[in-house]
Parts: sequence; structure tokens; C-alpha cells
Amino acid sequence: SFSLKIRLIILFLLIFTIVITLLSRVYFLSIKSNTYYEELSKNNYINRVNKIPIRGIIEDRNGEKLAINEMGFTILIKPHLSSYKYKEQLENIIDLIVKHFPKYEKEKLLKEYKKADSSYNHDFIEIIDYIPYEEFFSKYTILSSKENIKIESSTKRYYPQKEVASHIIGYVGKASKIDILNNELSSYNGIIGKNGLEKFYNTKLQGEMGHKDVKVNALNQEIEILDEKEPSIDNNIKITLDVKLQKYIQEIFTGKSGAVVVMDAKNGEILSAASFPEFDNNIFARGISVKEWNEMRNDFNHPFTNKIINGLYPPGSVIKMGVALAFLDNGIKDNFTVNCSGSITIGNRNFRCWKSSGHGTVNFRKAIAESCDDFFYKGSLKIGINKISQTLDKLGFGQQTGIDQINEFLGVNPNKEWKEKKYNQPWYVGETVITSIGQGNVLVTPIQIARYTSYVATGKLPKPHFYKANYEEPKEVDIPNEYLDVMRKGMYDVSYAEKGTAKKHINSQITIASKTGTAQVVSIPQSEKVRMKESELQYYERSHGWITTYGPFKNPQYVVTVLEEHGGHGGEATGEITSKIYDKLYELGYITNKD
Repeated sequence: SFSLKIRLIILFLLIFTIVITLLSRVYFLSIKSNTYYEELSKNNYINRVNKIPIRGIIEDRNGEKLAINEMGFTILIKPHLSSYKYKEQLENIIDLIVKHFPKYEKEKLLKEYKKADSSYNHDFIEIIDYIPYEEFFSKYTILSSKENIKIESSTKRYYPQKEVASHIIGYVGKASKIDILNNELSSYNGIIGKNGLEKFYNTKLQGEMGHKDVKVNALNQEIEILDEKEPSIDNNIKITLDVKLQKYIQEIFTGKSGAVVVMDAKNGEILSAASFPEFDNNIFARGISVKEWNEMRNDFNHPFTNKIINGLYPPGSVIKMGVALAFLDNGIKDNFTVNCSGSITIGNRNFRCWKSSGHGTVNFRKAIAESCDDFFYKGSLKIGINKISQTLDKLGFGQQTGIDQINEFLGVNPNKEWKEKKYNQPWYVGETVITSIGQGNVLVTPIQIARYTSYVATGKLPKPHFYKANYEEPKEVDIPNEYLDVMRKGMYDVSYAEKGTAKKHINSQITIASKTGTAQVVSIPQSEKVRMKESELQYYERSHGWITTYGPFKNPQYVVTVLEEHGGHGGEATGEITSKIYDKLYELGYITNKD
């Protein structure tokens, strides 16, 4: 009958489904999962031992060591000794270690061990990460002969030049959980670059890990080596700094706060870069104490700040070549002159020139040489802030230079749109006038000023760098060379004309072009003000002194930019230091032609 047929069909489909399900399961168990269990079983008899590369060293251009690895030893203790059964055994081991290395505390070491010990951990537990070679060597035989103790060689980062170039070199520190997530190798060696070149080139310096795959038996005894890859060894970097020059600059800058940059004007190689005050990077490599941290953090001179890239200052008059180029680039003729009477009135405000008696008739060259503010006030009113800002943008203001350092600041190259976006306010004419002499909202870093000075000297904008791998061809800028010639003559006069602003302070045997500047202190944070004595407050309210230079004048090779915080007038504060730096460049053979 029909209903019988339906029942048979249903029964047949049911049997068919069961058969298919059983066959699928057999297939999965016998074929598919075989690969999975094969891999699992491999782990039972193949051990991978990671080989950690030694961190690369950092050398200066002449092979002087800036960051090295000192040899030492790590002490590890056998796992699973935390239980009551092995308590005495564990304490005996710790007592032995403390007896030979009394600077370690028994309770702390026990706590360290117990924190890492668990039934799941079968690896020896590290309780002392580093003891220097010379301190450990005489005890090596005593400790290594104990079966529950394992001794491994280890290295610690050391900075032989101490505080010299400390901000640039940077330091390594203990890898955090976030570091390990982003950088697997740091979980094995425990350290990572935290600042400066150590961080910027961390991938290169740490190298690539090697490994050894070892076949073992059930008792974890080695049977054969299946695969082996050595860790990378070419992890060193040689940088463009000259330690001799860096040390010399440190000597002549003793007791001062600020920044110095010495750069090859043509290719952007940095021979010296110092941020003062400096500090010894070794305190970070070994672990900084709370006392040291607080002392440095509370220092009004901000030793932690790398002022070369993170110090933001009004440029004062060192920006005037850039503003003058903006005038020429935007239709003001090169024969433009003003009559400076000492001040200009705009609306109900009076804007003074630094020379209250006035400069008389002033052209471009004289405006740079004598730093006449009135010339820049009147020129800026002709073209407006947006055009000034556009030219300064071409010269690298308000942007990163690309230097191989971490977290370089942009600075501020203000215009109407910038103010509208930041403060939701219109731009006022008075702001154009003060921006034209490097005050107001404009902020720069010393490396930006050094780079822009290179442009004035050579007609191209180089990329500052410490490591040759970071070199880039200098950038062309679409400003006619004849405009630059006017700036160069003006900068020559700053150093050598009768009324040049650096005339009394430039005394180098090298002929150098310069521009001085005085930058008002923007503000002192309230948190610092309340801690300052009256005499300190007076000092920290003093203006910063700038000088930026290139030399030799006829064939520019080097740029030297100096910022002395609270140093007062630019030429006075920094001209003598700059002269000594050029003489040192000559003595070291970097400059051979004095003119």
C-alpha cells in the first residue's frame, strides 16, 4: 500500500543518514584528526630552545662605544620547591646565595621564587637577573656545582660615556606587558629600547632570534638536533655623532640649560646634539630609585626633556630670514625699504622696535644685520599672516624634520585657520606683527631652526639624521636663489658689520654667518612657580638666547644652532660658545678652509 511505501522510504533515509554520519566520524578520526594528534605528539618529543641574540652596540662615527653590553650571570633555581616538603631545601639554597651575595635579602628572593613557582612550570626560575662578571666569577664553581641551582650567562646594557649625548642615545628598560604584545623577542630577553636611538632603532639593535629544535626521549634527554638557526649577529649601528666634539660642547655648556645642534649643512648628518642638563642613562638601565626620579622630575631645568626635538620655544629674531623670504616670495621687491623711527602704532597699540631711537632707513640686508623689528612689522602688514605662514611651511616650520628620534614635536606655524580651529577666534593684525619677529603663537624646536638654517646656507632642506640608513636627498624649495643671497649677506653682517647684533661676540677663526634672537619665556607652570624662591623666579623669567649660524661663509659646510635657556640676549649668551664650536670643528679637521 501507499502508506507502507512511505514508511519504507523514511526508514531507508534514516538508515542512510546514520551510515553517512558514522562514515564521516570514522574519516575525521582516522584521517583529519591524525594531523592534529601528530603535531601534538611532536611537541611531546621535540623541544624548541630559543637562542636570543645579543643586543647590538652603538658607536660614534669614529668607533667610540656609546652603548655596550656588559657580561654577567643570572641565577635560577629548580622549580617545585615551594611545598612544605622541600621548604628546608629551598631555604638552604637561598641562604647559600645570600651568603655569597649579601646585598640580596633572603625574604625578597623567597618571595620572588614563590611568585613564579607553580605545578605547571617546569622551567628553572630566575631569581637574580644580573650579577657582574667580576663580582660573580670567584663564586661560579661553588654555585654551579649545586644541582638545584642553574647559572646562565647574561648581559646588561651599559653606557660608557655616562651623561654624554644621553638624550640622543636613550636607554633600555624592562619590557612591559604592552611591549611584549608588540615585540615578541622582548619577552625572551626582558628588555626593550625605551627612548632615543635605543627605541627608534630597537628592531635593528635587538636582532633576530635563533632556535634549536631538539628531539628528546620520555625522560627529556636529548637524542638529536633536528633544526638549528643561529641568532643574528649584525645588530650594531654606527652613528654620525662625534663623541670628542660632544664632550667638548658639554664642557663649554657646563652650568647652563638649553640645546646645541651641529649639523652637516649639505646632507643633514648630525655631528653633535646635546640637550642640557643631561643625565646618566645607566640609572635607567639598572633601575632608577624613587629619590633619583623625584630629584630629576622636580628640577626646574627639565633634564628629562630632549630639548632638541621636544623643547618648544618662540624663535624670536632667528625666524627673520624666513619672514623676509616670505616678503620676497609674495611680491615685495628686493629694494623695499622702511624708515624705522623706533615704533609703529596699529589701532590703539604701540609696537616698539628693540632700538627705541630707531634704525633710520632699513633695507633687507640691514634688517637682518641689525634685526630691525619695524622692517618686519611693516612688511608683514603688506602680505598678511597666511602668506607668511605658507612660506614658513615650505621651510619646515610647524612640521617634523624626520630626525631619527622618538616623538618629535611639530611646533606651531600659526595662521588664521589655525587660530580659528584652536581658539574659535578671529586673527588680529597685531598678531601678524608680533609673529613676524618670532613672538606670539609661533613655536619651534632647535632642530627645526638648524634645518632651516641649512636651507638658507645651501638652498636645500636636508633631513637631519644620526644613522646613515635614515638619510634622504635634501628637498628642493621653490624660492629663487637670489632671495637667499640677500639673507646670506645679512647674516654675514650680523657677525661682522659695525652694528651687527653678534659683532662683539663672534670671535672664531672661521668666517661664519649668523642670526641672533631673544625669545621671551611664554609662561612658567603654576606647579613650578609655587616652589620657586624669588631669586629663582627672576632667573626663570629671563628670556632665552638664540644664535643660529653656518660656516665657512663662502662654502657652507656646517650649521651650529645654540639655544641657552634664560640666557638673555642671543648674541651675548651664545656667540662665544658658537665661536668655540667652529674652532673645535677646525681643530678636529672637519673644516679645512677658514673663509
